[in-house]
Amino acid sequence: MKTVTPSEPAPAKDSRRPVKAVPDRIRLFLYALPFLILVLVFSYFPLYGWIYSFYNYRPGFPLSETPFVGLQWFRAMFANPTQTQEVLRVMRNTLAMSSLGILTSVLPVIFAVLLSEIRVLWYKKTVQVLTTLPNFISWVLVYAIAFMMFSVDNGIVNKVMISLGLQETGVNYLATDNHTWLAMTLWGLWKGLGWGAIMYIAAIASIDQELYDAAKVDGAGRFRMIWHITVPGIMPTYFVLLLLSIANFINNGMEQYFVFQNAINKDHIEVLDLYVYNIGMLGFNFSFATAVSMLKSIISILLLFFANRLSKLVRGEAII
Repeated sequence: MKTVTPSEPAPAKDSRRPVKAVPDRIRLFLYALPFLILVLVFSYFPLYGWIYSFYNYRPGFPLSETPFVGLQWFRAMFANPTQTQEVLRVMRNTLAMSSLGILTSVLPVIFAVLLSEIRVLWYKKTVQVLTTLPNFISWVLVYAIAFMMFSVDNGIVNKVMISLGLQETGVNYLATDNHTWLAMTLWGLWKGLGWGAIMYIAAIASIDQELYDAAKVDGAGRFRMIWHITVPGIMPTYFVLLLLSIANFINNGMEQYFVFQNAINKDHIEVLDLYVYNIGMLGFNFSFATAVSMLKSIISILLLFFANRLSKLVRGEAII
């Protein structure tokens, strides 16, 4: 008698459809979408406030009940000779301190090179930490440190100068208009030197070590290796940051100058951002402050295109 073996069941058909791969361009766009939304919300949506420059706005009244004045506030910047002098004074201070910032931008490069040459690891890390920490201190605390050092009555500097016989009485170093631009540059340099060197330290770390080994074999000393290997290796990074600084030339911030300003040094410390704050928040002329702020934005855009053109001419590559 024949035994019948049951036939094996046929494999069930997979009813799932093959998943289509998301194109790379769509996937990359989805990755960048949250950041684009943040830029739209915090950078472009506030530009709606520019509409206040076309009204004679007064706090407490809705914009619909505010008289429309058109380009009155823009003409006011140049129609009144006194107001024109004020704008030119503020622009002079802004350009002067921004220029000093660009001239001293080479100091973080030098500091990064010197720091990379330190062979004692614990000392190198200690110096880097101590020079980077001031970047995370607010300008209010920086002014508190300056007041502790340079105040008339209990300032450390005044006490030392009087004890050495170099001064008879205390000098109010903070309430003076002598060398205001230089003083603000030095305070900014003290605060940002270590932080500014981080980019260059990373650029130095990315240089191929075999270049240094080959230079040692050829008999090159430490200074020759710095000049012929380290400096050319970090120049592209320095040039890109320099071009970005030129594009951001007129935006040198407000916090530093706000905490250090007083009635004596106001003529030389009031930069464009601080002027907009003083006119808008203290003078309650929001419409005129908005018009001046728009002028600043237009100049910044022109400087950005200038820096982009300069990058094409020098490096052969654009930054935007």
